[in-house]
This record gives sequence, structure tokens and C-alpha cells, in this order.
Amino acid sequence: MSVEKLQEEVDNLLDERDALEEKCDTLPQCEEDDGCETCEVFKKIEEIDQKIEELEAKIEDLMSEEEEDD
Repeated sequence: MSVEKLQEEVDNLLDERDALEEKCDTLPQCEEDDGCETCEVFKKIEEIDQKIEELEAKIEDLMSEEEEDD
């Protein structure tokens, strides 16, 4: 995968994450102290964060490979 495609995927995940965060702020259970622990939306946000980290690591690897090729 190219760096551009990976970055596009990261951007899409960030948009999805932002939408979930907005939704999360409106949920009644989010007002409780332990609301995040039982919140499915919060779990999805954490999964997206993990995917973003993995993609950013791939981007970094690809960019360092390209620099070595130069």
C-alpha cells in the first residue's frame, strides 16, 4: 500500500472517531463515573485508535524505506 492510501485511511478513521466522540458526549451513561468502561461507543473509539496507530507505524516504515532508496 502506498503512503497516500494509508494516510487516506488514517484520515477516514479520524473522521469516524470524531463522529463517535460527538455521539459519546451525548449518551446518558457518559455522565456516570464509570460510564466509559461499559460504553460500546468508547470501545469502538479505542479500536479505531489502535488501527490508527498501526497505520501510522506502517506509514513511518514506508517513508523510512523510501528514504533509504534515495
